[in-house]
Amino acid sequence: MPRRGGRILVTMLLMLAACGGGAPTYELTGRTMGTQFSVQIAGSTSGGERAKLQQEIEGALATVEQQMSTYLLQSDISKFNASPSTGWIAVSASTCHAVEVAEDVSELSNGAFDVTVGPLVNLWGFGPDPVQVKPPPDSAISAALERVGYRRLHTDCAQPALRKDSPDVYVDLSAYAKGFGADRVAELLDFRGIRNYLVEIGGELRLRGRDADGELWAVAIEAPADNGRTLSRIVKLTDTAMATSGDYRNFFEYEGRRYSHTIDPHTGRPTTHNLASVTVISETAALADAMATALLVLGPDEGFDLAAREQIAAYFQLRTGNGFEERTTPAFRAFDEPPIIER
Repeated sequence: MPRRGGRILVTMLLMLAACGGGAPTYELTGRTMGTQFSVQIAGSTSGGERAKLQQEIEGALATVEQQMSTYLLQSDISKFNASPSTGWIAVSASTCHAVEVAEDVSELSNGAFDVTVGPLVNLWGFGPDPVQVKPPPDSAISAALERVGYRRLHTDCAQPALRKDSPDVYVDLSAYAKGFGADRVAELLDFRGIRNYLVEIGGELRLRGRDADGELWAVAIEAPADNGRTLSRIVKLTDTAMATSGDYRNFFEYEGRRYSHTIDPHTGRPTTHNLASVTVISETAALADAMATALLVLGPDEGFDLAAREQIAAYFQLRTGNGFEERTTPAFRAFDEPPIIER
């Protein structure tokens, strides 16, 4: 399962969202989950209110990290991973809900999205372990696969608690937590009565209302080029969320072959298809994040068929001998603007 590779072209996104006739807009920024966050709010407020909101946003995101980070030893997920118990282990309601949604996406995608895939990601050098310079041996892949499988992980959010079938099951929500964090910030803004905003965390978006000029938020999608950043498409959004997954920012090459961070949980190896990037529009950033990952792993045919069948708004970018081919599901076309560049 990929770490974040393909993402929204954030700099251009902010320029597009801020352009217009000079109506008031303010932006709050900071760092979280190893990346940056940006919250744009259409409207004006006092400096004191901004400072208070900044503090509340940082607090909400710190709580998400304290629940779901594998880098914090006392987080819910770290304690669950470290426990040798196969009984129910108490976690926060938010952590349980996050895993429950992830399990639903795993079931829908037949395991293409799998939050237990961490041992394989680490083995291939795309996790916190040292960077890999060549493929691991088959025996190591087989051993890691023995620890992977979303059906080995169980939720009971009435408690709330998680359970694993064997002590060495390892849960990693890092390919999903940024979207979850964007949703938590959106909930905070809604609670504060803010009705026009754009939240972005590491390329995952949650939007509400309109920009400062009363227009839909204009969002740019990046072309999946290995070098440099260019726009592929612009969509106009409101009251929704969007996430992009891609294979083109994080990879290594060995003996003339490219190995992407997009690990297939079924084979234990990087995918070999030509799908470079998937963008999904959905009701929450967490769901969009998970579905974009699942569709990228499934590939250009199986992934597209699933998205079309389930009426998922998805935009696929495929590598071809002449550049890139684009495919959009019927649900995505409701948001689509014509391509803005020739490729």
